[in-house]
Amino acid sequence: MDILIKQARLRDGEALQDVGIKDGKIIAISENLSDNAVNVIEAQGRVLIPGLVESHIHLDKALIADRKPNKSGTLQEAISVTAELKPTFTEEDIYQRAKKALEMIIAHGVTAVRTHAEFDPAQGFSGFKTIMKLKEEYRDLIDMQIVAFPQEGIFKAPGTERMMYEAMEMGADVVGGIPYNDAPADKHIDLVFEIAKKYDKDIDLHQDFSDEATDISIEYLCKKTIAENYHGRVSVGHLTALHALEPKRLNEILALMSEAQINVMALPATDLHLGARDDVYNVRRAVTPIRKLRDAGVNVCLATNNIRNAFTPYGNGDLMQIAMLAIPVGHLGGADDLPTVLPMITENPAKALALKDYGIQIGNNADLVLLDTKVKADAIIDIPERNYVIKNGKITVEVKKEVIIFK
Repeated sequence: MDILIKQARLRDGEALQDVGIKDGKIIAISENLSDNAVNVIEAQGRVLIPGLVESHIHLDKALIADRKPNKSGTLQEAISVTAELKPTFTEEDIYQRAKKALEMIIAHGVTAVRTHAEFDPAQGFSGFKTIMKLKEEYRDLIDMQIVAFPQEGIFKAPGTERMMYEAMEMGADVVGGIPYNDAPADKHIDLVFEIAKKYDKDIDLHQDFSDEATDISIEYLCKKTIAENYHGRVSVGHLTALHALEPKRLNEILALMSEAQINVMALPATDLHLGARDDVYNVRRAVTPIRKLRDAGVNVCLATNNIRNAFTPYGNGDLMQIAMLAIPVGHLGGADDLPTVLPMITENPAKALALKDYGIQIGNNADLVLLDTKVKADAIIDIPERNYVIKNGKITVEVKKEVIIFK
């Protein structure tokens, strides 16, 4: 074996397991494997999980909060501030910031990521090309899916439609979109599907990002997904407007989403920061209704969105902290709810991204994280150190921490 992990906790209440790895795959799981391995990791009862999956992030816009702050904290100012800054981005600037953000999430146990990469007629493909370059450079440390993302809209920014096709020819993995920032939204969605079908790619939209539910297109998206037989291949981020729907209407849409198998990337760090800024009192949380989506059978993921920019002026790339934030925000701290949170940053986004051979089973890819906690139920609330990160059967991150309490 290349790596042997001894006495790891895979599930609470069950015997500790040894996990054997060879040629990038998990080849054995047993209570007692031979020590014949190049590298032996003594887990000593610590929790072993599959690699974390970051399902919605913007690497090209990371780490610019110090350049021009969003003083109002609104979505509108975040968009305008970023639009003002984008012409100043050079390829080298984007490369250095995106690289730093990428290494932040890798160090925190992410082994697969879906990142949105912007382009428009004004800035061209500088950011998109840079993210494509990083995908190749970091291929041994993390699997990257790149979303062709028209932040400024498609029809309202003439020339972007042509660039969408160009981005797919250049190797984009997913077709992105932003219906709420284009008009009409249904035509925007139609075009995204047209492109996705041409290239046989999945779809990932910034969807209904609003405090109110007065002008939403999620219902149209669901019906379009069903009509095009794209079940399970459409993901949406934000979707905050759902929180403003009255129960009967919400339940109708939830049923449609479940039927269409829409994946939802909830983004609590960003949406809590930007949402409900006009509420004078009884301020709303303005986050997509995670519990209700989950209970309706919708595949719910938790993701970072942005790190230290006008949309989210904080963050360190730790997906565990995002999950911890979602627990009180989404009322997910109950005994029955807490076990559903860890899958929102592991199995659920792996499903949304259609990752192959994911999970701790014999024959699957050896993408693993050893946590510095001995109770799997506490894997989120402990926000534990990632002692080891293993990608494709190789140790990519090792974290050692010593705590001394003097009495």
